[in-house]
Amino acid sequence: MSQSEEKEVVSNTEQETVEPSEQATGSEEELANQETNSEEPTELELLQKQLDEETNRHLRLRADYENFKRRAHLDREAADKYKAQNLLSNLLPVLDNFERAMQVESASEESQSLRKGLEMVYKTLVEATEKEGLQVIEAEGVEFDPNLHQAVMTEADDSKESGIVLQELQKGYKYKDRVLRPTMVKVNE
Repeated sequence: MSQSEEKEVVSNTEQETVEPSEQATGSEEELANQETNSEEPTELELLQKQLDEETNRHLRLRADYENFKRRAHLDREAADKYKAQNLLSNLLPVLDNFERAMQVESASEESQSLRKGLEMVYKTLVEATEKEGLQVIEAEGVEFDPNLHQAVMTEADDSKESGIVLQELQKGYKYKDRVLRPTMVKVNE
């Protein structure tokens, strides 16, 4: 054999011996990669987890925003519904004063005409407040309701049941479905 042929045989033999060792090394690397893959998440798994977290965060933020919009809408509706509440609350003492003024007996003709004028103004004021939703809370003869009445006195009356309002001391008012001022009452024991 010539020298070149010998080199070919030797190189072929080296290649053959090298190839199995490379295969063994390659399979060991694959096994090592598979072991590390099972222990550590892959980049794809990490990205998927990150995406899921961001998606959940986004959905929570959207839900919070929708709740905020709903609350703001309900607040606007309540503000519109009860827009005259402060004004009507401030007018309650005026109504009380008109009622006290009309209870005064008038002897002269001049005071009677003044009283008629007061009654007309009072009637107009009551009509205007009723159009806005102000209602008088009925008290006398009804059962005491702590949501509508404020008991300031008690009295024993055998002719009536216990817990019945005997006398109204100060009128109470409701505005739509809210109590502006409870009625001050005397209750039967």
